[in-house]
Amino acid sequence: MASPAIWQRVPGKALLFLINFVSAVALIFEGYNQGVYGTVSSTPGFISMAKIGHGDVVTDSTKQGGLAAAYYFGGMWGCFIGGWFGDKFGRKKGIHLGTWFGILGAALQSGSQNSSMFICARVIAGIGVGYINAIILPWVSELSQSHDRGSSFSLVFIANFLGITIASWINFGVRNSGQDFRWRFPLGWMVIPLLIVDVAIPFLPESPRWLIANGKREEAIDILCKLRGDLTPSDPKITAEAQELEAIIEVNHHKRNNLLNIFLAGRYSGRLHLGRRAVMGFALQWIQQWTGILAIVSWSGTLFDLAGFDSYKSLWLAGLVNTLGVPGTAAASFVIDRIGRVRSLLISLVIQGIALFAVAALIKSSEDRVNSDPDLSGRLGTAAASFVFIYLWFFCMFNIVPSWIYGTEIWPQEIRAKGYSFTIFGWATGCGMTQFLIPILLDKLGWATFLLFGALNIVAFPVVWLTYPEVAGRSLEDVSLLFTSDSVLVSKNMKEYERRISEAGGNVAVAVRRLFDEEDSSSSPLGSAEKRGGEAGFVEEDEIHVP
Repeated sequence: MASPAIWQRVPGKALLFLINFVSAVALIFEGYNQGVYGTVSSTPGFISMAKIGHGDVVTDSTKQGGLAAAYYFGGMWGCFIGGWFGDKFGRKKGIHLGTWFGILGAALQSGSQNSSMFICARVIAGIGVGYINAIILPWVSELSQSHDRGSSFSLVFIANFLGITIASWINFGVRNSGQDFRWRFPLGWMVIPLLIVDVAIPFLPESPRWLIANGKREEAIDILCKLRGDLTPSDPKITAEAQELEAIIEVNHHKRNNLLNIFLAGRYSGRLHLGRRAVMGFALQWIQQWTGILAIVSWSGTLFDLAGFDSYKSLWLAGLVNTLGVPGTAAASFVIDRIGRVRSLLISLVIQGIALFAVAALIKSSEDRVNSDPDLSGRLGTAAASFVFIYLWFFCMFNIVPSWIYGTEIWPQEIRAKGYSFTIFGWATGCGMTQFLIPILLDKLGWATFLLFGALNIVAFPVVWLTYPEVAGRSLEDVSLLFTSDSVLVSKNMKEYERRISEAGGNVAVAVRRLFDEEDSSSSPLGSAEKRGGEAGFVEEDEIHVP
């Protein structure tokens, strides 16, 4: 076949870079979708098409929010269907199908003649992004080496914010164009990254894990040899990794790892509490979406309007603040492993809350003085804008990456992809709800919208502090022991963790093996600890950084 011949001719490191690059381009589509709608939906041409107002004034903010949320409704279904399709037919075919949904959805959005057509187009595009989100990150994880996966994860989120930034500047660039072009072109542009992915995917390798699971071991070994530095099949590293993949696939057939059983409160998982982990990944995404981030990145133009800026400056500032997200996300790589996931989240929640309180107070003060003291009103509006920039920097540096990577690190290796789908489901439903409500809140509450989001940051602080144990710096073996208490409190789980480690003589591997022995002996169809292949022993410690 032509495709394998091409990737086989590329040096291993270069091939891995290409995989990460193509994955990043695919996720530009997801970020672009989040950033483009807020401004587009406030243009006269779109308002007329969707019948949500007149001129450049939106009078039906509920319908405006509903059109935004339809995209995430599609994503909600796409994440589970896409994950199933990728497992059944392969990662590459799943990504292909996701891009086709995305291209069709983008084209239909751009060509929409009424709100009914537009909402259907949004759902189709959402299904596409659900596929992409559910498959891209596990695919990159399965192709990357453990020590490369953390950097791969950071690249993904830089690409995500790059998509938001591109959307902001395109909206700024077409601000003086014709009414139809102002909204149709930005929506149509999103097919470009998907077309690039469509062209590139056939020349990239399939997931070795999927190939082994489907009886194509020889092809999987060839891919591993190439990606691990052009090694030979007899190299001990290749042999060990192939055995690890086979063991993971074998364990995956345990009934507790069935997606439906995880959804049903972790049925058959006992002390492993897989249902609780699913809720934690889901809930952390809801917490993130309710910190006010979408009000900043998707509706930043409206925010700056409230602060007293004219339409030109509002669009310019929206582009600038979203651009700040790119270096802010890159900066996360300097802190996430040093201070940990949970501490990063706690820092972000406090600073974000304070920043949003300041934004609300300064916008309110600016509005009160717009007639009596225009100069002071302008200065107060500028001060409000500065706190928006502070908010976004700390969100990108301390919140976005921990909120996503945590949802991957809490799962046993053999069901990480399935567990991750609950995180994506949380993202889709959380974003959908907030995107629906934000235009309504901005219309009805104005400045008080940011007071609400500021308060939610403070409310989230004790939830994260008390119920989310730190996973940074721990091996996957350690993580399996962090959820063994029947209590959701970190203190109770850490007490149980220390008890199990003490009883195992300080040996984490022994403690984990005993834990799985307890569960396997009572419910495993495999019937023995040996059938697990010594799970506690075949995972590298730095695997904790896998997305």
